[in-house]
Amino acid sequence: VDRQPGVRTLTLYLYLNDVEEGGGTEFPTMGLEVTPRKGKAVLWPSVLNQDPNAKDIRTEHGALPVKKGIKYGANAWIHQRDFKEALDRKCV
Repeated sequence: VDRQPGVRTLTLYLYLNDVEEGGGTEFPTMGLEVTPRKGKAVLWPSVLNQDPNAKDIRTEHGALPVKKGIKYGANAWIHQRDFKEALDRKCV
């Protein structure tokens, strides 16, 4: 059965270096700003527990500008189903 990967359920972001100034990740609805520090990771849901097809607006986020230095990071997106197979089959 060909199935698309479904919605993104979780996001993991890993900060790979310290940033001299700025470069945080802002979650405005929650009034939260995560300061980038080497080795720090943030994990957040993209959907509601009670309805995994509904977006959780509380975790809308954005990258703040780097004011001094440079920012390196890595992210992983966790989907409801296998994303790679759907991508290889051009189902996305």
